[in-house]
Amino acid sequence: MLPTTTPNSNGTPGSRDAARHTAGAKRYKYLRRLLHFRQMDFEFALWQMLYLFTSPQRVYRNFHYRKQTKDQWARDDPAFLVLLSIWLCVSTIGFGLVLDMGVVETFKLLLWVVCVDCIGVGLLISTLMWLISNKYLLKHPSRSFDVEWGYAFDVHLNAFYPLLVILHFLQLFFINHLVVINSDWFLGYFVGNTLWLIAIGYYLYITFLGYNALPFLSNTVVLLYPFALLGLIYILSISLGWNFTRGLCWFYKYRVQ
Repeated sequence: MLPTTTPNSNGTPGSRDAARHTAGAKRYKYLRRLLHFRQMDFEFALWQMLYLFTSPQRVYRNFHYRKQTKDQWARDDPAFLVLLSIWLCVSTIGFGLVLDMGVVETFKLLLWVVCVDCIGVGLLISTLMWLISNKYLLKHPSRSFDVEWGYAFDVHLNAFYPLLVILHFLQLFFINHLVVINSDWFLGYFVGNTLWLIAIGYYLYITFLGYNALPFLSNTVVLLYPFALLGLIYILSISLGWNFTRGLCWFYKYRVQ
């Protein structure tokens, strides 16, 4: 791998090269690229979205490559975030149409979903996982190796995308048509709750893969333990007739009142 810093005459890294690899510099570069769509690689971002469903391990192999070539684990291209935001906006408008919301109500729902569900909850989960991984999962705690916050956020985005497609897009076709999962009959909440099981299962598994891909972390298998609780809740929901989709529809309508 090529050196990432250039020594001065006294043998210490140059100040420009050192500053270039600080968290602040990386964050500034990432945010600056949000304003330059021509610099974003949307084709590669679409490739990642496809493989998050079919072979998520391949996506994280690319993160390894980025670490070797650019000396950072986190994405330096916001194209994935932009496409995810578009998906979120389109699917939320679809929810507004399915739930017979007006223009104002749909706009309110869009603000709630983007600002709270996506950004707010995403920042919270990413920060929590960043703290937990650096505090409890490091093989040899030191300043040389730690989980980047940006990488924790990328792992959340990777895991969130399949969940978004399943619960915010595919589920739309079943709410009032086909199986009508927004109802009290068994087939309805069975199909609906199964979609929730698959979506959350994807989220947990892709999150596990993200942290398991880091060679300086250990005991990442603990991130799979929530699968036991997920399976238990699923069985209880089917046995007791809980309908998660109907609860989500009620919650969305309550939000915009």
